[in-house]
Amino acid sequence: MQINLSSLGKRYNYEWIFRNLTYTLESGTSYAILGHNGSGKSTLLTVIAGYNLHSEGSIGYEQNGKAIPAEQAYRHLSLTAPYLELVEEFTLQEMLDFQIRFKTLRNNLTTQQLIERMGLQKARNKFVKDFSSGMKQRLKLGLAIYSDTSLLLLDEPTTNLDQEGVSWYQEHVDQNKAGRLIIVGSNILHEYSFCQHHLHITDFHPAPRK
Repeated sequence: MQINLSSLGKRYNYEWIFRNLTYTLESGTSYAILGHNGSGKSTLLTVIAGYNLHSEGSIGYEQNGKAIPAEQAYRHLSLTAPYLELVEEFTLQEMLDFQIRFKTLRNNLTTQQLIERMGLQKARNKFVKDFSSGMKQRLKLGLAIYSDTSLLLLDEPTTNLDQEGVSWYQEHVDQNKAGRLIIVGSNILHEYSFCQHHLHITDFHPAPRK
């Protein structure tokens, strides 16, 4: 997966969140989008994911040298973020069965094996609504990391995780990063310490009007 951002900009009403962003993100590499809270990290991630429309410029997606239509990009990506909701009326097993109808798991993993990798064996038949915030975050991460996608987008990935959960995140991202394009939106070092490239979103904030 390769993503080409060309003069990309996003605004809400008359306020530009970022502008004139030109950058190429390549497969097999990890990128961190850095900036303070409210600087536009999440907005850029959702624009790249196609969940949010950009206001100007263009985004090009390529897979193995072939262009991917923007409306098909979602098939190649997985995204996790604090603002994305789970289907809380499902049990864990039902949630995974539902997920794999749309995105298969990496390396022919079974749902039972994924439950084990997430450390949620005792919660297999528990309703997601009864999960702790940390369990929900681990489930979100597990679904994103282990989906068979070439683009992995992680927005504030260790939200609600304790130190054990942070270590779990670091271990499983490391095990599943080969051959993928990974983009992390964060301002916390332990979330993006593995990333080779850093993109500071504030470098693309337009100058204030005088």
